[in-house]
Amino acid sequence: MTLARRLLICLAALVVVASGCADDGDSRPAADLPEEAADDESDPPTETQPVEPSPEDPPTEDEPVPVADVPCDAEPEVMSTAAGVDFVRTPDACFDGLPDWPYEPHYVEIDGLRQAYVDEGPADGDVVLLLHGQPSWSYLYRDMIAVLSDAGHRVIAMDHLGMGRSDKPVDLDVYSYLGHNERLETFIAELDLTDINVFVQDWGSLIGLRVVGLNPELFATVAIGNGTLPVLPDGLQPFPVEIGDPDETLDLPSPFAEVPDQQVPFYDGCELIVPSTDWWWQGGGDFGVWVRYSMSAESFRPSEVLEAMTWFDLSPGEEAAYDAPFPSRIYMGAPRTFPSFVNELGGQNAEAWEGLTSFDRPVLTLWAANDPGNLGQCATQEGLIADIAGARNQPHDRLPESSHFLQDDQGTEIATRLVDWYANP
Repeated sequence: MTLARRLLICLAALVVVASGCADDGDSRPAADLPEEAADDESDPPTETQPVEPSPEDPPTEDEPVPVADVPCDAEPEVMSTAAGVDFVRTPDACFDGLPDWPYEPHYVEIDGLRQAYVDEGPADGDVVLLLHGQPSWSYLYRDMIAVLSDAGHRVIAMDHLGMGRSDKPVDLDVYSYLGHNERLETFIAELDLTDINVFVQDWGSLIGLRVVGLNPELFATVAIGNGTLPVLPDGLQPFPVEIGDPDETLDLPSPFAEVPDQQVPFYDGCELIVPSTDWWWQGGGDFGVWVRYSMSAESFRPSEVLEAMTWFDLSPGEEAAYDAPFPSRIYMGAPRTFPSFVNELGGQNAEAWEGLTSFDRPVLTLWAANDPGNLGQCATQEGLIADIAGARNQPHDRLPESSHFLQDDQGTEIATRLVDWYANP
């Protein structure tokens, strides 16, 4: 096998089957308002307003040490929800000093687990909701947040359960495709978001577009970057993989070991430089290699994926930022399980696809010009443009010098285009 083919197979093994395979006041939760706007201390705490011990009232032996006081490399403390779900919480120290990340975290509690998000810009601005995929977190949107909020939008970048600063269940069975969908719907309801301008990418598209299709009345516009909503027959598991003991770590070779930091071109226009017969989905089951590696490999770290699947070389500080939510393996449940959700898609998205294709408010696709997987191909983008009512006659484009994680490569350009588009959709 040639080196070029090996690189392409490794890169393509990150993505899933493309669609067609079958009041004037601040609306943020009180806990997230500035101190001077928050409720008086005499108010009882709410579910989304956790009360932390004050410096004058330190925790007792039976109370957990506040996460802000825990070193990043401390022994993880396993906590439990009222329903008995064990979880860990990444210490705040792990997020200190991240490059280009001045944003404060906000939280809403869903089923006893904190969902983290960034909330920037004027509280009465038009809402822009940014949804990341795997194995990234809202850090991926660092450049876009600044441009969009400076333009007057209220920008919300949510971390999926188990990602970023969100709580991280320990039991892998807690994570599921439908579970992430349900939490997103609950998150939107808890923050009372309406007229949402959503941007989705990677697994953020498989989750976000499903929520759009089932709840179209909540959304003003939809923007998609290298994503889709696959519709698979009920019962189909396109990449079944026998994992064995999921707690066992294996010494597996990294599928990204030979990928250069500066990505090489994979396309001439829309034509793949390497013939399609050399690609993973033609060879049968190579996505299963990615499922197995992410689940079981001792060496798996998010930064290796982000480095391989961006056009530009990431700095050491940026790589460390993508790894920051996961100081040890016990925190890695979500990035380990996301790829396996491909086998949970069967029979789940037909109704959502019907709602999505009927969505007649503005829909924009902005694609990376150098994402070699199914999600990055011209055919995937063109299919969405043809199938979704609101996508007709919009300024769709493929952006040069960008790969699968195009928000990292071209975040400022994407956000600038979105600002113009929101003004004249």
